[in-house]
Amino acid sequence: MKMPSLPANTEPFVWGAVCGAIVISIIGFGWGGWVTGGTAEQLAVARADEAIVASLVPVCVAQFQKGPKVQASLAALKATETWHQAEFVEKGGWASVPGGGEPNRLVLSGCADALGKLVL
Repeated sequence: MKMPSLPANTEPFVWGAVCGAIVISIIGFGWGGWVTGGTAEQLAVARADEAIVASLVPVCVAQFQKGPKVQASLAALKATETWHQAEFVEKGGWASVPGGGEPNRLVLSGCADALGKLVL
């Protein structure tokens, strides 16, 4: 059985298409904003975490301000070492949302930062 042969001028066309696909891929991933599925997933998770922190930190600060002994708690927070302030907020329960389970570590840190800037 004899296979049909391609026209003689087909080979440059094929090489041009292959090279064009490579160049388009380099441009798309390098400067065009294309990303792989894994990178898109990482970006989505990061944006979701940012949204959670942005929405729950004000709730944490409001719960702190409504609590008893606000001045004393704020002074104790500011006296606590920076790397232990998130634990202080967690122990105070201000970052806990009813029915929400364990507070998010990023929310604890964001709340501690916001409370550190708070002036009463």
